[in-house]
Amino acid sequence: MNILMENFGLLLEALGTTLLMAVVAGIGSLILGVLVTVARVSPIPILRAAAFGYVQFFINVPLLALLLLAVFALPDAGLILPLLPTAIIVLTFYEAAYVAEAVRSGVNTVGVGQIEAARALGLSLGQSLRLVVIPQSLRAVVQPLGNVMIALAMNTALAAVVGVVELTSRVNKVNLVYAQPIEIFTAAGLVYMAIALAIGLATGWVERNVAIVR
Repeated sequence: MNILMENFGLLLEALGTTLLMAVVAGIGSLILGVLVTVARVSPIPILRAAAFGYVQFFINVPLLALLLLAVFALPDAGLILPLLPTAIIVLTFYEAAYVAEAVRSGVNTVGVGQIEAARALGLSLGQSLRLVVIPQSLRAVVQPLGNVMIALAMNTALAAVVGVVELTSRVNKVNLVYAQPIEIFTAAGLVYMAIALAIGLATGWVERNVAIVR
């Protein structure tokens, strides 16, 4: 416990970086994931194909490989960004593919009759998606989206591999100095568990309130 208290400031700063990545990438992936879903259900073939290719690419390529590619390959192409924004962007694009799959499963729960009714009322395709399909889809997949956000929070730890000083990176550096892995990594594991629990509780709260709205 003394080790943790002695390094409390550094660990708290690293935790802040972890939470920043999770929150920013989480919001970004939700927005991008919904847009990808809209493209996947679009009547325009090229949009459907592009969205399908996007999802398949990011689901089937390991996140670590994407992080390494972004950090070490993009500078060679002339695109240079600081490590933290780079990691956030990669996390956003990666998790958006999973958000898109979750939301698309929600789209399948919307009855065809509701879509036809919206069109009969004179709503365009875009209006039908924005006012009828997407809202109902999101309500149906609150729990799956919560699971995606938990996975995102855990995946922030991989940013340590490319040099981002987040919680896992800082914990590892502290352990290199004090050589007390059980105490140090157990504490870190409890912090990640608390983050996952907080997301799970928030998801449950949203799901219950959404059910009331229905």
